[in-house]
Amino acid sequence: MKIFDEIESEVQSYARSFPRIFDKAQGEYMFDREGNRYLDFLGGAGTLNYGHNNPVFKKALLEYIENDGICHGLDLHTAAKEAFLETLNEKILKPRNLEYVVQFTGPTGTNAVEAAIKVARNVKGRENIVTFTNGFHGVTIGSLAATGNSHHRGAAGVTLAGVSRIPYDGYLGDDIDTTAYLDKVLSDSSSGVDLPAAVLVETVQGEGGINVASTEWLRNLAAVCKKHDVLLIVDDIQAGCGRTGSFFSFEEAGIYPDIVTLSKSLSGYGLPFAVVLMRPELDQWRPGEHNGTFRGNNLAFVTAKAAIDEYWSDDAFSKAVQRKGHYIEERLQKIVEKYGDGNFTSRGRGMFHGLNCVSGELADKITKAAFRKGLIIETSGAEDHVVKTLCSLLITDENLKKGLDILEESVREVLAKVDEVPEEEDFFATRMESPAEVTYFSETGS
Repeated sequence: MKIFDEIESEVQSYARSFPRIFDKAQGEYMFDREGNRYLDFLGGAGTLNYGHNNPVFKKALLEYIENDGICHGLDLHTAAKEAFLETLNEKILKPRNLEYVVQFTGPTGTNAVEAAIKVARNVKGRENIVTFTNGFHGVTIGSLAATGNSHHRGAAGVTLAGVSRIPYDGYLGDDIDTTAYLDKVLSDSSSGVDLPAAVLVETVQGEGGINVASTEWLRNLAAVCKKHDVLLIVDDIQAGCGRTGSFFSFEEAGIYPDIVTLSKSLSGYGLPFAVVLMRPELDQWRPGEHNGTFRGNNLAFVTAKAAIDEYWSDDAFSKAVQRKGHYIEERLQKIVEKYGDGNFTSRGRGMFHGLNCVSGELADKITKAAFRKGLIIETSGAEDHVVKTLCSLLITDENLKKGLDILEESVREVLAKVDEVPEEEDFFATRMESPAEVTYFSETGS
């Protein structure tokens, strides 16, 4: 660990929660350099929906590299881009009756959000963007202005402007429809809320604490946007690509967003990749107005195409995700019923669920206890008070059960105060369950 302490920036965060040197990963498992195996319920913060080193994607990628396929090509037309676009159109967009133009942005989610905001402002000729409490859209300036979290906003160093924030679904209680409030302030010229170019929303707020918008609320939001000639942007960066049970998280609501941002699990392999999908009439960019050296990752085109071909050619994968999602929901609810006593509630949709703890301190103790037992799982929410499940969508039923068993054991341990979090030197003696825990890929078939 010496080199990390000596020259890596203090900005690191996940490394503080999981202080090991990891060097191998396959499927739902990660391995540290000492040979210890961990179930991964962090999943690259939602980037590894199909697991680590998915063998189907790996094969396609290695073949592409071996054949000297284009690795970097700016926004030039390449065979890999052509194949990806054709597959996306034929297997994702057309079956859902979605007519979108595809913009390749810089490779990060926040860059896609920046592009979406820019194009909305340019098309509508308005500056204001409506966003929501607890929303998270990235940490570059435009996206950060749209983000609610004070921890991230406080690091900007400048005034964050151009945004009006509205209560998200459920923020004021289950009986208050906040879209009615939005409609009211947009209808009243004295409300102080300027008519926006767009409304930017997550259907499930991941970093905000697994806050789920109801289908009715999303439909009402879409109707308000249409009524006031405001574009609807769905940030599907974490909730998309199958996490909620369908490729797009908004499908269940039956809405047709004007603009959609995708990143994280789009490449399928953890490769940086982001796009903006927009209605054709909104594609009013002049050449190069939003560019970047790494827009359009050709290696990601290859793995993204493989992901769509392998898992989205029919509805079998989607149904499996929904089934596993119901199991996660049931298990978390049982934890709440058994250990709740005011400490917990559960929330989520599909395989995007969280255990809402009464405090961030309690959630932190639970995740630390889980890590000692071989489970990597993170927290989210304003106070880091929600323990969030982001396991591979391909996780076996056996390992899904095992991971949730560990989570439940950790809850029980923390509440009972049976064990204190061990000192660093006692980590392996405390966590190791059997010699099988140090087995590498032999057990996974790799």
